[in-house]
Amino acid sequence: MKKVVSFIVGAIVALNASIASAADDVTIQLKWVTQTQFAGYYVAQDKGFYEAEGLNVTINPGGPDIGPMSVLAGGGADVAVDWMPSALAAREKGFANVNIAQPFKSSGMMLVCRKDRGVNSVADLKGKNLYVWYYGNEWPFLSWMNKLGLKPDQDISVFRQGWDILPLTQGDANCVSAMAYNEYWQVLAEGLKPEELTVFRYEDEGVATLEDGLYVKEENLSDPAFVDKMVRFVRASMKGWKYAENNQAEAAQIVVDNDDSGAQTVEHNTIQMGEIAKLTAGSNGALSEADFNRTVDSLMTGGSDPVITKKPSGAWSHAITDKALN
Repeated sequence: MKKVVSFIVGAIVALNASIASAADDVTIQLKWVTQTQFAGYYVAQDKGFYEAEGLNVTINPGGPDIGPMSVLAGGGADVAVDWMPSALAAREKGFANVNIAQPFKSSGMMLVCRKDRGVNSVADLKGKNLYVWYYGNEWPFLSWMNKLGLKPDQDISVFRQGWDILPLTQGDANCVSAMAYNEYWQVLAEGLKPEELTVFRYEDEGVATLEDGLYVKEENLSDPAFVDKMVRFVRASMKGWKYAENNQAEAAQIVVDNDDSGAQTVEHNTIQMGEIAKLTAGSNGALSEADFNRTVDSLMTGGSDPVITKKPSGAWSHAITDKALN
């Protein structure tokens, strides 16, 4: 009898161990290359937060030729990091994606201008050469110009900007697009000083749109097993984000350790993490409806060719964060 009981107990232990080791796979597609813009996910992986939730997470870096919405639509990822303008544009065109969490509370997008080229205030923008990213990131700028009553190619000269700030530092640009955590610091590294620059933060200009949210296919939210995975994924990810906010140097090192390209440095990512922490501060992961409405308003007032033509319905959900955060 003792042998039978011992066999049964052993079988139960083995079964439980097998279940515990059968982690659920989750693939996340990032919007850009490995850097502290995505520190929360790398930290969650490095510190074992995903493992503790029974998840085996694969983090796929992005790049200039990778569209998170396209990857998500094609089944290449379970969840994607993207800016809301891109997600809403894709939704209006027929790809039903849903924002399930919003780690970034504030926008880091800005226009950086040189004072020695005549830009000291908003009133000086008329007649200037402005360089803008046209990769789905142009909509806040166009909304702002519409708000100011400045028409591209009429009141201002707008040029498509690549992924550098050379038009400002080595060319004739009056202003270039920049992120507070990245290109702005590149401008400074080129020798320009903060007091020589005029910076217009889109957040301050009232046209900022939400950045770096988590998106999934709408159809997957009808699958209880998928929802359960996302609840655990969001909970662990937000734990990673808050750890990164409070341990910035460590977070920067973790990110650099996960950079297979070898392009990232601890120094750059430590500075970057300090700026990223300002953008994630104040968010527990749940999307603010007021922030969503502000984003939609900005996107629908981008001049003659707005990114979306009607207020979207069902584009975001608290179903995951309600469970993950409570």
